[in-house]
Amino acid sequence: MCLCVTLVVGMVSAVNLAVPALSRSALHPSAESVMWVVDGYVVFFACLLIPGGALADRLGRKRVLAAGMGLFTAGCVLCAVAPSVGVVIAGRVVSGMGAAAVLPTTLALMVGGAPAHRRPRLVAVWASMTGLAAVLGNVGGGAALQLGSWRALFWCVVPLSVVALVLVWAFSPAPPRHDRPLSVVSAGLLTAGFLALLSGIVSGPEAGWGSGRVLAGFVAAVVLLAVWAVRELRREHPMLDPRLFTVPVVRAGAVGMALVFLGMFGLFYVNGQYLQYAKGYSPLGAGVRLLPMAGALLLAPRCAVALERRVGPRLTLGSGLAVLAAGLGTVSLVGPSTPYPLYALGATLTAAGCGLATPLLSHGMMSALPAHRAGVGSGLQSLARELGSALGVAVSGSVVTQMFTAGLPAPLRGTDAPTTVPAAEQALAAGELTAPELRHAVVADFTTALDTAMRVLAVLVVTVGALVVAWYPVRRGRGE
Repeated sequence: MCLCVTLVVGMVSAVNLAVPALSRSALHPSAESVMWVVDGYVVFFACLLIPGGALADRLGRKRVLAAGMGLFTAGCVLCAVAPSVGVVIAGRVVSGMGAAAVLPTTLALMVGGAPAHRRPRLVAVWASMTGLAAVLGNVGGGAALQLGSWRALFWCVVPLSVVALVLVWAFSPAPPRHDRPLSVVSAGLLTAGFLALLSGIVSGPEAGWGSGRVLAGFVAAVVLLAVWAVRELRREHPMLDPRLFTVPVVRAGAVGMALVFLGMFGLFYVNGQYLQYAKGYSPLGAGVRLLPMAGALLLAPRCAVALERRVGPRLTLGSGLAVLAAGLGTVSLVGPSTPYPLYALGATLTAAGCGLATPLLSHGMMSALPAHRAGVGSGLQSLARELGSALGVAVSGSVVTQMFTAGLPAPLRGTDAPTTVPAAEQALAAGELTAPELRHAVVADFTTALDTAMRVLAVLVVTVGALVVAWYPVRRGRGE
């Protein structure tokens, strides 16, 4: 089970380190395509989590887990052999669909047949693996990329996924099935709505924010999500009841969880690019230099418990969001010559803020729901976390692309201006513009764009975070 969790969660962060290698590859992806390589996985992972859990209960958890690992593996193979960036995105979508079946099913199988007194420990083990997987994704992904091209990342995952699939089939229990509500239409509307929203955000820098393509994406998102909400409200047994958001602490938990991971994954998306483009580290070197974030993610939740006892849950939550915003603000000060320790400080503060806020948001949401709706609360947490991650990548990547193309050196500007650092380097080489100061100007332009993106994320965390803190109760209690 832990191997399955490590693989599907680790691939969310590992791919970020592959962005420079993919951008330099013969596929020549645009910045928009690169964002879809990351978000194509995450958005399907997010929106199909709750249907994936329901499907496992109806068809059998062992069978659905095995099928999910099979889909995840097939998607990795498709990415590894992809002849074009469109096929890479398709492979990531397939893997994301498989991951959505894997994550909720592993937890259900771990705790389903366990005695009541062991379940909290098993949940803690599962939760710690989801956090550790992000770190292993950075280091393991960096090591795989060090062995070869970006394709090596996907090839290295394949044998591990096959081993996990065999172990699942050989040793996983096969508990009885349960009849849980499952609506393919609702799942489709939710997924299509968020795909349309992300499409509008990601397409903005290249198509223009006032273009028909971008406006159509935003309008489609509003319509699809509104239809989804109306349909769920009318169903006797909704997949995810929108009325849950009328409970202030549940609303605070869901929006806060999405906000925290928006900030975290907005930074994750540019971490590998900054450390490789600006600082010149190898993929493995970049992955290792992100380990301080892991320490913060592991230690901060313990600090949150002690802080809550002293000042209460609302102030603890506010402190976590403030630390997160401070970390993003610190990263927004970096340039090509910034010493690594300053960058590491900003990244570590961002991770610490996430670690401080997440336990409060999670526990508050779960304590507000009755025991028989605990599964819905768990699914909503996972959905908010992954959707926040997808939005973080979209917002961060779009701001970086917008500012990067606007600030390019004069010889590179024009209708076909490059949208990534490798594309700019290739354009300089093709035009025999080999002056070192031009390459330095490209990297400086990228770091300026990164700084702007981090400021945007910090402002979002502060402004939306103020609402989250206001919604959160001064003292927690079931049914609030």
